[in-house]
Amino acid sequence: MNSSKHTELANHAWSVADLLRGDYKQSDYGKVILPFTVLRRLECVLEPTREKVAEIAEQYKDSDIDPDRFLRRTSGHSFYNRSSLTLKKIAADPQNAAKNLAVYVGAFSDNARGVLDRFEFAQQIKRLDTAGLLYQVIGKFTDLDLRPEVVPNHNMGYIFEELIRRFAEQSNETAGEHFTPREVIQLMVRLLVAPDGDALQLPGAVRTVLDPACGTGGMLSAMDDLITDLNPDATVEVYGQELNPESWAICRSDLMIKGQDPENIAFGNSFSDDGHARKTFDYMLANPPFGVEWKKVKDEVEAEHKQLGEAGRFGAGLPRINDGSLLFLQHMISKMKPVDVDGGGGSRLAIVFNGSPLFTGAAGSGESEIRRWILENDWLEGIVALPDQLFYNTGISTYFWILTNRKSPDHKGKVVLLDARDQWQKMRKSLGDKRKELGKDHIATIVKLYGEALAVAGDAEHPLHGKVKVFRNEDFGYQRITVERPLKLRFEVTEETLAALEASKPIQKLSQAPALADAFKSLMGTSWATKQEAWLALKDAVVQAGGTWPTGAPFNKALREVIGVRDPEGEVQHVKGDPEPDAELRDYENVPLGEDVEEYLAQEVHPHVPDAWIDHSKTKIGYEIPFTRHFYVYEPPRPLAEIDAELKALEAEIQGLLGEVTE
Repeated sequence: MNSSKHTELANHAWSVADLLRGDYKQSDYGKVILPFTVLRRLECVLEPTREKVAEIAEQYKDSDIDPDRFLRRTSGHSFYNRSSLTLKKIAADPQNAAKNLAVYVGAFSDNARGVLDRFEFAQQIKRLDTAGLLYQVIGKFTDLDLRPEVVPNHNMGYIFEELIRRFAEQSNETAGEHFTPREVIQLMVRLLVAPDGDALQLPGAVRTVLDPACGTGGMLSAMDDLITDLNPDATVEVYGQELNPESWAICRSDLMIKGQDPENIAFGNSFSDDGHARKTFDYMLANPPFGVEWKKVKDEVEAEHKQLGEAGRFGAGLPRINDGSLLFLQHMISKMKPVDVDGGGGSRLAIVFNGSPLFTGAAGSGESEIRRWILENDWLEGIVALPDQLFYNTGISTYFWILTNRKSPDHKGKVVLLDARDQWQKMRKSLGDKRKELGKDHIATIVKLYGEALAVAGDAEHPLHGKVKVFRNEDFGYQRITVERPLKLRFEVTEETLAALEASKPIQKLSQAPALADAFKSLMGTSWATKQEAWLALKDAVVQAGGTWPTGAPFNKALREVIGVRDPEGEVQHVKGDPEPDAELRDYENVPLGEDVEEYLAQEVHPHVPDAWIDHSKTKIGYEIPFTRHFYVYEPPRPLAEIDAELKALEAEIQGLLGEVTE
């Protein structure tokens, strides 16, 4: 089925909006169209066995035996409908449409009815009936042919995604929060599965797949399709979790129709209510929303971090509250299968991020500690930079992170960075922020390049050598050192000094504060090179004025802040015999991990500031992945002569145009 057919069917479903206009706000159209599309799809799938199921249901009507098992077997699916009603029959009786539709929906098996309940379908039936629109809407959907032989499961996913995209546009929601472009998914699953091709073709292969932010289930379906293409006899069990009720319902219905267990799709927030606790999976993949805050689940996440530590999911650290991307990654890592002594087991996972998780957060921050944990455990296999304008809801650059706890021997201790930002083609028609797409050739090129990354990175003659770089894990680590410089002061009494004296709270608390101010006035304009000289002069002035000199460290500290003036040529201040650092001159440097920081200080800092030193007590270890820096290629500016010639040509062109106007 081509894309025009998807659009045609989606247009047919969305044409119901013409009936709803006036009685429904535009932002509410999807609340009717989406559940009716799901209902019509379920009906079309069950049509071949509908009458037989209704007969068996009638046979067991008054029996104490639960016929559920028999009805499932008869329907050929994990769901069924016991009623002999159809949407067409219901539409033909407008007076009883609401009552009959309620009976029809109630006759579905619990799992199918649960899907429709998430759409709050009963409320929509009542609202449509009150507006006199119900039978008309039902009539529209009876003409929508969604039989599996006409619309295969894979293609039905496109229709649902197109409807969700339109619903999101009408309600100012973010379509990309619900699904990912299919060609992006294709690349993701191929990168994830590629190293396991041989193992997946073994007889009786069973693989489990998780998407903790599964949306409408596009990634799960693509993973299922790819593995069964490699091995038709393989068993693929898919699991997911979704917070958006409409997306959850569509995903669940899609899995029911495909014969997967719909109970594997949990509803709720993956952080606060893990629907797959204590489970592990062979493969995991996700495209969590970019830059979405996790404030709503802050208490639960922080409690798990503090109470369970490394025994929980978030022991490595917590990112800033406005971006939960790295929480998703930690959640997925916690579900990796352990590797056994023979090297078997283990998991592979892929996740879509924007650029923020690569470098956000200084050394010691939650983000840096999470990156450190991942790299020091040697889980990060590679990062692939994708073209911008590839997603529906954002034009920014995005990245695949690919992790595994069973790296091949030649990849151990290494990370592959692959720059695929130039692998794209322009779309004929933009969809939201999506103006570019990955063609089949682009996907094949990226997958091949990733698989041969180590060889390509080591071959300077390879045409794509500049697109791949391989680093050691520790290359991304650094030591955040604190470089101190001594506090240097001269001492003076000026108008500003006296004003500061009157504003100093520690000094103004003293009973002799007014007498101090009067005594200091006699030294107006005086300056001293050392603190000792200044204090002697100030004491003499106070004594001569008949006052007493206060004692105690708080007074001495406050007085120095008042009359001390920073001066590069001033006296070095000391604390317990050591130079006192000047907080205003404090600087920070990132020194590569493994490099001697004292050597760095001598070579990079001392030539400029010879009296600087490192406060080793403040040194922190950090990790960041400056992807774009590693692939930066300097482009020299154009020669001035060339720019000048272009400007003159433009001036001549403008003069010519002006001449035509004035003629």
